[in-house]
Amino acid sequence: MHVLIDAADLAARLGDPRTVVLDVRWTLAEPDGRDAYRAGHIPGAVYVDLDTELADHSATGEGRHPLPGEAAFTAAMRRWGLRDGDLVVAVDDVGGMSAGRAWWLLRHAGWRDVRLLDGGLAAWREAGLPLETGEVVPDPGDATARFGGMPVVDLDEADALASAEAGVLLDARAAERYRGEVEPIDPRAGHIPGAVSAPTTGNLGADGRFLPAEVLRDRFAALGADGRHPLAVYCGSGVNAAHQVAALAVVGLDAALYPGSFSQWSNVPERPVAAGPEPGGD
Repeated sequence: MHVLIDAADLAARLGDPRTVVLDVRWTLAEPDGRDAYRAGHIPGAVYVDLDTELADHSATGEGRHPLPGEAAFTAAMRRWGLRDGDLVVAVDDVGGMSAGRAWWLLRHAGWRDVRLLDGGLAAWREAGLPLETGEVVPDPGDATARFGGMPVVDLDEADALASAEAGVLLDARAAERYRGEVEPIDPRAGHIPGAVSAPTTGNLGADGRFLPAEVLRDRFAALGADGRHPLAVYCGSGVNAAHQVAALAVVGLDAALYPGSFSQWSNVPERPVAAGPEPGGD
């Protein structure tokens, strides 16, 4: 599975009409990235609204960013101009943290070739490559979502993984949220009991690019993710966790996503929440 593409390779492919760039500018603090997109984006890139196209907020009890349904995601893919056989590259300005959600959903929808721009827009700018302003409205595509391409776990399955010695559940949030020292948005602070702290930021170097595969492999092995046990990832609402799934895929490890993540778990009163560091941890 090819996960990443670098800026030079993407630039060389931009003249190919079968290469589609998706701009997923989003953060928790600034969820609407359209103004930033219009001010400057990779030539030809189509804006993707994470909150309306990569989530279904009409779903209740499923966390802060429930997965969209097949029909809704099919409509989004067609708005983006996707056609079978296209190479799709997802881009953001936060090292792939939001673009990873598009990468994961397209994989889940059965898309054969979707990549993350390694280093995101910062790497593109660093390479001296051009940006364009305004908005791109492509001709409608004919793609169809067929979910099932990526493994998913629900609340009970995540609980079982965290509780069993035979499984690993990684918590991709910041370490201070895992420890319960801060909680900016969810109703309870802490983590799913038995989960292992694995902040998504640890997948990236200081330049915002993914760490070399051998470094990532060692990092995940130290966390118990060595390919010998079932593996799943959660975060606050299933967005950053998709980036973790991508990092694991870089080193050939398959991981399920828990889409409801802590935003679902912490809203169910009967589910326990743990706080503090892992045993033997910092």
